[in-house]
Amino acid sequence: MLRFGILASVVPLAVVAVFARGEFSTGPRPCIEIAGASVQIAALSWQAERHVSFTNDPSRATVRVQISDSAEAADFTAIDDIDTSEAGACESSAPLQLVAISTTPSPSEPIIYLSTDGPADYRIFVRSKSFSARDAAALIVGARGVQHRLAAASL
Repeated sequence: MLRFGILASVVPLAVVAVFARGEFSTGPRPCIEIAGASVQIAALSWQAERHVSFTNDPSRATVRVQISDSAEAADFTAIDDIDTSEAGACESSAPLQLVAISTTPSPSEPIIYLSTDGPADYRIFVRSKSFSARDAAALIVGARGVQHRLAAASL
């Protein structure tokens, strides 16, 4: 009976530990390194210190990201032809910054309008097996934010 009591108390603790670290998610998550800091898509939204969301309405967007046709015209480029990411490819001496993609926009977080044309705050070029254009937009906006728009609004 004592063994069952110990097992009953250890199993919930193990489940909580795995759940808290987000280890139950499969595969590597998209990650980039910008200015010595690593930024990664969070497995769970509550783990992230930064959140972004997407909209199909350009008037609701706080950040516009254009999908570029060429790497030369882009501010951010993600190109790879590998199926798995290299171990330690996104390691940095700075703490890892996690970005979550929210399903419901919040006025306090960046709202991204992703399109192939029009004016843009950022231009991205993505040809990748591990990144989608949406992932790349979330990472670049999560890493850089919308400081220039906020500064312009406060003038």
